[in-house]
Amino acid sequence: MAKQLFGTDGVRGIANMHPITTEMAMQIGRAAAYVFKHDDRRSRIVIGKDTRLSGYMIENALAAGICSMGVDVLLVGPLPTPGIAFITASMRADAGVVISASHNPYQDNGIKFFARDGFKLPDELELQIEDLIFSDRIDSLRPTADDVGKAFRVDDAIGRYIVFLKHTFPRELDLTGLKIVLDCAHGAAYRVAPAVLEELGAEVFAYGVNPDGTNINAGCGSTYPEVISAAVREHGADLGIALDGDADRCIFVDEDGNEVDGDHIMAICGIDMIKRDALPQNTVVGTVMSNMGLDIALRQAGGRVVKTDVGDRYVVEEMRRGGYRFGGEQSGHMIFFDHNTTGDGMISALQVLAILQQSGKPLSELASVMTALPQVLVNVRVRERRNIAELPEVVKLIENVENRLGDSGRVLIRYSGTEPLLRIMLEGQDQGEITAMANEIAQLVKSLIGEE
Repeated sequence: MAKQLFGTDGVRGIANMHPITTEMAMQIGRAAAYVFKHDDRRSRIVIGKDTRLSGYMIENALAAGICSMGVDVLLVGPLPTPGIAFITASMRADAGVVISASHNPYQDNGIKFFARDGFKLPDELELQIEDLIFSDRIDSLRPTADDVGKAFRVDDAIGRYIVFLKHTFPRELDLTGLKIVLDCAHGAAYRVAPAVLEELGAEVFAYGVNPDGTNINAGCGSTYPEVISAAVREHGADLGIALDGDADRCIFVDEDGNEVDGDHIMAICGIDMIKRDALPQNTVVGTVMSNMGLDIALRQAGGRVVKTDVGDRYVVEEMRRGGYRFGGEQSGHMIFFDHNTTGDGMISALQVLAILQQSGKPLSELASVMTALPQVLVNVRVRERRNIAELPEVVKLIENVENRLGDSGRVLIRYSGTEPLLRIMLEGQDQGEITAMANEIAQLVKSLIGEE
């Protein structure tokens, strides 16, 4: 059965327009409460959010829906997505809800869930929630008197999460002597991230820590690494760290201001874990978007990369299925199962900082363990998501490009999971050549199914 609300990362859209309305949020809250409620005890669901203006109305609507089904709500306020996963599992709550649209602009928002164990919901549970929303099965269920739910505020959630993060950093190390530029994207980590780095001894130059409800991800954060690049050079810092709006991903720049993306971080951490015999099956889980340079770097170190579809949920599913402990995406999502159940930008940052301090090497030298093949990504906004196999002209052109690239490159065509975009990615030996090829494919796609 196809899902009508949930995408690859929860329900997402423009706030106050379907499906991100207060009416739908209340229905989602009611359905989720029904799914997670226990008959033999009082049930509890955690609700957290990022710093978007629309978070207030969605939070209240969700809480109302959950309480109307006789389930209690634990409100933690602005907290990174991985922090809500941690709090949910730590407090033995029955589920956690995150109100966030990650790296999207402030006018967007979303709703995603964690189960009791801190993992995102499988498709079956999301379908069950949808079925309850679009049917009338729970319309008549209306607890009364003392059977309705209560809402409580968890005032120390930030402190709990800060302590948890610091415990993922080796006890024998600190960050004394390091100058770090940090960009929190005016998002959910604006209080947590600076506190963690400063308490561990770093000198922190903090950017993006003044959220006003509308400036989240606005020209800052992990999708704008040029901000920390310029700041690293200005302050003579050792490195820069940029988080996204809900802080489940991070991107670095080295001491010279050069970007160090998720693939390079996976290479650094994966090779370090291989050396410490801490990487089960010497395997890192990446996605089809991971650069071929990552495969080469891991193979030279005695490891390998297993690849999934794009999306951290697919990386996590493969990690759980195969018994792997580390995986991630080029975009900066990294999952360290030894520490958390989902992507966590600050845990990723702390693992890299630990390697930096233990090795005594600058980030530029650590990142040199991987050489990225030239890569280009072109997005085409489409009016419909046609199966590419149904477009013979495009299929023929892709085959022609693949033949021209041979074994020294590849073509990857995929639709975005959250936007009406077709993503065209090419890798090869020559940047100019693959850029021309990608644009050639893009122009053809645009002429056939491009947005008018």
